[in-house]
Amino acid sequence: MDEFIARGFAATRLDDVAKRAGVAKGTIYLHFKDKEALFEELIRTAIVPLVSRLTATPPPVDASVRDMVEGFARVFIQEVAETRRGDLVRLVVAEGPRFPEVADFYYREVVSRGLAGMRALIERGIARGEIRQKNLARYPQILVAPAIIAVIWQSLFSRHAPLDANEMFRIHLDLIFGERRPT
Repeated sequence: MDEFIARGFAATRLDDVAKRAGVAKGTIYLHFKDKEALFEELIRTAIVPLVSRLTATPPPVDASVRDMVEGFARVFIQEVAETRRGDLVRLVVAEGPRFPEVADFYYREVVSRGLAGMRALIERGIARGEIRQKNLARYPQILVAPAIIAVIWQSLFSRHAPLDANEMFRIHLDLIFGERRPT
């Protein structure tokens, strides 16, 4: 992970990965056919389990959809935006256009699963009357947009203007669900 994050996908060489890992380059080839396969395994071990955990847990019957989305946001911000996982996401965003096979893999393994989970929550919110905008289910990306902004902001602009990603997400959810009344 450190080598990919430091150099980017294009510039990372398996020689450098092997050196950093303290193994011979041939050892890497015993487990991975190429750099792309190594990167895919990195995504599988660093990000896919988190997405699986976030999308596989059945929602509590009495929980509001907003509470479930806020829970997702807290975990995403804590475990992606504020960690090295965020660096991997930024790497895919930055280099995905030049390496479409990497972007395709990330879409298949991470993005499509996350969007399906969000779409299911949105549909539940619509059915329960918690979300009035029915077209939101067509664009679940709108619901998770602040999470992606937080990942990008963290690496580019946080030293100039720190971002309270949790508060930004709360305000975003106020726009979708309506403001919460004080309890």
